[in-house]
Amino acid sequence: MSTATPHDIPTYMAALGAQARAAATVMARASTRAKNAALLALARRLREAGEPLQAANAKDIAAAELAGLAAPMVDRLRLTLKVVATVAEGCEQLAAMPDPIGEITGVKRRPTGISVGQMRVPLGVFGMIYESRPNVTIEAASLAIKSGNACILRGGSEAIHSNLALWQLVQAALVEAGLPAEAVQLVETTDRAAVGRLIAMPEYVDVIIPRGGKGLIERISAEARVPVIKHLDGNCHTYIDAEVDIEQALIVTDNAKTQKYSPCNATESLLVHARSAAAFLPKIGAIFAAKGVEMRCCPAAKSMLSDVPGAQLADATESDWFEEYLAPIISVKVVSGLDEAIAHINRYGSHHTDAILTTNHPNAMRFLREVDSSSVMVNASTRFADGFEYGLGAEIGISTDKFHARGPVGLEGLTSMKWVVLGQGEVRS
Repeated sequence: MSTATPHDIPTYMAALGAQARAAATVMARASTRAKNAALLALARRLREAGEPLQAANAKDIAAAELAGLAAPMVDRLRLTLKVVATVAEGCEQLAAMPDPIGEITGVKRRPTGISVGQMRVPLGVFGMIYESRPNVTIEAASLAIKSGNACILRGGSEAIHSNLALWQLVQAALVEAGLPAEAVQLVETTDRAAVGRLIAMPEYVDVIIPRGGKGLIERISAEARVPVIKHLDGNCHTYIDAEVDIEQALIVTDNAKTQKYSPCNATESLLVHARSAAAFLPKIGAIFAAKGVEMRCCPAAKSMLSDVPGAQLADATESDWFEEYLAPIISVKVVSGLDEAIAHINRYGSHHTDAILTTNHPNAMRFLREVDSSSVMVNASTRFADGFEYGLGAEIGISTDKFHARGPVGLEGLTSMKWVVLGQGEVRS
């Protein structure tokens, strides 16, 4: 371990980088058995560390409340027993999943006698910069372990005590399994200069993954000197088609918007076909009104919602169609048909997650093909756009980029492919 201290940021970050690079070499060749042992040990340690974790988390909660952080932010900091149990379960799910590293696919025999295929390999070292939620420390660490990578984690200053306590469990689990503790490192300083160094060390870091608010991600994207896996906004849409099961659509739309307001996969814009609007809008409007959801409407939608008791209605502006509210607010627009819905989503959406509610199969297939988003859904809530829900075991973030990884980034998103050639002494003529 380096003797560099967090007070000497350049030297400290270089030491973390060098240790991560060395650990990545060991992790790339680690056996599946060792990686799974580390994950199971981590799950066990998480369940056994209830009291120390709660004590560390209580320090962060107290500091956040003293600093006047908004209630939703404080809520995201809470490391409840249920949250700990969920991340422990995620570690066990990852341990039970097939190891992608070393898999060779697509092998084809060439006329020259050589066989050419591709092997899945780790990315190497990734840097993770995130805010608020301390459970991300375990999600990132567990995915790094299973995918054979090393990682450098930099959580938000508001969760420093929780993150340190969780990281100590991770390192203990790695050592228990015979793997290097430096495979998962946490930046132990809240100095923002550490972030600037982390995103500008291509000699040590192969990719940066920011997870947080738009401001954080924009800054990382603008200043990073290494590739970034990211999404900026979660302006997700739910579209109600002309042919639709109204009762099903009400249940799904309500869940997509109100099950939780703060995640990036919550629906922020509701589009309704003109032929369904009179039957659907007053009913969903009543549900939203009862839950205190403000509806920012086009003229047609506002007219149909005007008689809903208690409805909070406002005129939608152009900016509303682009907006990620992360709050009990939704934009509502009546559209002429599927063509307008798809065009609206592709223009105003953030390419994150969009859903169609329909009983028309050809329309559903058109929506899947033509909506340019990382997740596209038929008759399901946008809230399902999540690595855990997709069966990835855990998720390190959502990517709306089109290169390398797209959508929830799980194990395969933290790997790459290299070409392998198998021969028996062939030479090129």
